Amino acid sequence: MTLTVERLVNIAMANPINAEIISRLPSLALNQCMLTAGCLFQAVWNHQANQPSAWGIKDYDVFYFDNDLSWEAENEVIQDAQRLFQDLEVNVEVKNQARVHLWYGERFGRPYPQLLSAKDGVDRYLIAGTCIALDAKTGEVYAPYGLSDIEHGLLRINPKNAQADLFEQKAKSYQARWPWLRILDPVPLDPENR
Repeated sequence: MTLTVERLVNIAMANPINAEIISRLPSLALNQCMLTAGCLFQAVWNHQANQPSAWGIKDYDVFYFDNDLSWEAENEVIQDAQRLFQDLEVNVEVKNQARVHLWYGERFGRPYPQLLSAKDGVDRYLIAGTCIALDAKTGEVYAPYGLSDIEHGLLRINPKNAQADLFEQKAKSYQARWPWLRILDPVPLDPENR
C-alpha cells in the first residue's frame, strides 16, 4: 500500500505520545512549530515491522523558529515544554532552528549554515527520506524528498547535507533496529564541485 501523507499521519498518530505532543504544542504559541524526525518516520517502519508504534524511538523532536537568538529565550521555551510534557515521561527535544548555527560547530566540530526557517532544519537531516515534519498548527506534512524512501525502507544521503561519515553512522543505527532497511551508497562528491 502506498504511503500517502494521510496514511503517514494516521500511522504516526497511532503512537499516543505523538498525538499528545501535537495536541499540546499549540499552547506554547511557537512560530513555525513542527513535530519532526524519528517519531514520525520510525512509526512507519514500526508499523511495517509489526512493532509497537513507539518502539525504538529515542526522543521526540520539536523545531520552531524565533529570531531571538539568545540562549535565555530558547531555554525558557525548553522549560515551558518540559512542564507541558512531563507527564508523558519521554524526552521531548525542543530546538530553535534560528540558533543552531551558534552552537553546532562547537558541539559537533563541523560548520553549520544559518537557517532561515524551521523547515531549513528539517532539510538538513543526514538521510533524505527522513526529512519529514508535521506542522503543529496546520497539520500540514512537510516532506521535501517525498515519502517513497520511508515506505520502501531506503536510506540515501541527503544532497543538502552530504556528510558520508555521519550518514553511514546514522543509517547503520537505523538498520540495527530495522534490519530490512537498505543503505544506498552515498555518491562520492565530484572533486571539482567541492
